[in-house]
Amino acid sequence: MSSDRLRAGPLELEALRRGPLGSGGRTILLVHGVNPVSPKAGFLDLLAEHGEIVAPSHPGFGNSPRPDDFDTMYDLVHLYRELLDALPEKVVVIGLSFGGWIAAEVAAGGSAKLDRLVLVDPVGIKLGGREERDIVHFFNTSPAELNRRSWHDPANRPAGTYGLGWQTCIDEAMSDETMIALARNWDALCLYAWRPHMYNPQLKHWLRRISVPSLVLWGAADRIVTPEYGRAYSALIPGARFAMIDEAGHHPELEQPRAFVDHVARFLKEPSLRGA
Repeated sequence: MSSDRLRAGPLELEALRRGPLGSGGRTILLVHGVNPVSPKAGFLDLLAEHGEIVAPSHPGFGNSPRPDDFDTMYDLVHLYRELLDALPEKVVVIGLSFGGWIAAEVAAGGSAKLDRLVLVDPVGIKLGGREERDIVHFFNTSPAELNRRSWHDPANRPAGTYGLGWQTCIDEAMSDETMIALARNWDALCLYAWRPHMYNPQLKHWLRRISVPSLVLWGAADRIVTPEYGRAYSALIPGARFAMIDEAGHHPELEQPRAFVDHVARFLKEPSLRGA
């Protein structure tokens, strides 16, 4: 697993790669959630058996620079469209949590390079009424509560992983470098998604435009966005398949890496009906 740089228009992004690009095989673009994908994540080696992985860090996250005028979801969505254009054919996009929102926006807008879509516990849409909260507030909820709601078993969170509620981990053996990186990620997330909080009011009306085979995966114990929210999300995407992963919360790829990759692998092996 190597760290590299990836150019998207005028921006040069930090990117985690597995295997050379352009070999004629499948490319898997990972769109990360609240933190960039860690090179230590247990699912990466398993997933790399099914394609060449490219995992950029969004501008403002990790070691990717963020220009002063790059500060909206609109900017992120167009950046990933530009990235898709620069990658080889047959790109599978996997969006995790906040990254699932980005991936859904990209797919709804359409891309000739997008072959399949996997959304993993995505945010991005508003389903309930004005006074109903579909998504636990990332910034106005205590870190301890976020941590409790994020994992199937918070006491057994995979070592070295940090999701929502990462502030509760500061007392662990966390380096200053890691702490600074996590704080930078959090600041960038706040900039992009504070208001409206973690959703686009229009996206639910446009999910019907997604025309590629789609899989929506959900942690059965997710209490950040519930499986009920996930089922409704999936139902808005034509032909999408919904599946739950047991003993996993908001980050099933981290808590249950084998089950996560098994779901993705089966989905990638299915024949595409697009254009039939």
